[in-house]
Amino acid sequence: MNSQVNAAIDPLQFRRALGNFATGVTIVTAQNAAGEKVGVTANSFNSVSLDPALILWSIDKNSSSFQVFEEATHFTVNILSAAQIDLSNKFARHNTDKFAGTEYELGMGNAPVLKNCSANFECEKYQIAEGGDHWILIGKVVCFTDAGRYPLVYHQGAYSAVLPHPSLHLKNKQENAQTAQDIYPGRLYQNMYYLLTQAVRAYQNDYQPKQLASGFRTSEARLLLVLESKMAESKEDLVREVAMPMLEIERATQILAEKGLLTDQGNHYELTEAGIDTARTLYEIAENHQKEVFAKYSDEQRDLFKQMLKDLIGI
Repeated sequence: MNSQVNAAIDPLQFRRALGNFATGVTIVTAQNAAGEKVGVTANSFNSVSLDPALILWSIDKNSSSFQVFEEATHFTVNILSAAQIDLSNKFARHNTDKFAGTEYELGMGNAPVLKNCSANFECEKYQIAEGGDHWILIGKVVCFTDAGRYPLVYHQGAYSAVLPHPSLHLKNKQENAQTAQDIYPGRLYQNMYYLLTQAVRAYQNDYQPKQLASGFRTSEARLLLVLESKMAESKEDLVREVAMPMLEIERATQILAEKGLLTDQGNHYELTEAGIDTARTLYEIAENHQKEVFAKYSDEQRDLFKQMLKDLIGI
């Protein structure tokens, strides 16, 4: 094991060692009385206390944004979803108008609250403490939103995504198999409807976390895939192809439009170039999972299975 004596800590190696601790990615925003808005990408966010509700994050003492954070009465910690890598990079740059083209609304103390994040914590400035070459900002949470999107993760200098540990899948499969054997000793396993519904459930259990790790909800991902595949010529077709209520589809299209991934053409939606790229990424996730699941079968068996499913669907 490579160890470092405290008196001779190498900053570069220290940073690399810290990178072993996977963190979420946030953008912290604020606005002072003069109307100056700032936002910085930070992974130093952490919880402090439940009662009162306190959180903290830290900012480099040399940051040009610190003065506004110091002057502002409030700040917002926006926890990014896995679909917001571009936004993270945008707010990590210097000398750019970070809020130009960024979807946000003003919250408590006029601190910008970014849209479509995993969560947002609006905080009253509680305390600023010195911490070496950084300032530690402690905030008292006055309100928050929880969208439940999979978060963006940072580990060893690279963006990552959240996925359940493989051992959990194995354990669940073993437990489900044992339970099914106890309750249904054979006869039900000859019933096609039962087999199909159980197969869909098992397939989703492994696939859905991979899809959600992209930062898109199921309704949004389905919509992107359907539009990229040209399977819906009108908005009415979407209900059939996406297989979700129209209310879900309308909410998904609104979010995707805000992200610049699709445009409303009146009687139908069209993907932008960014939308097409995103859909192809989602399709690659789906295709890779499909290959994993059916790896033990021949091409002829897979083609036959697909044809049987198409026959049942009626296409």
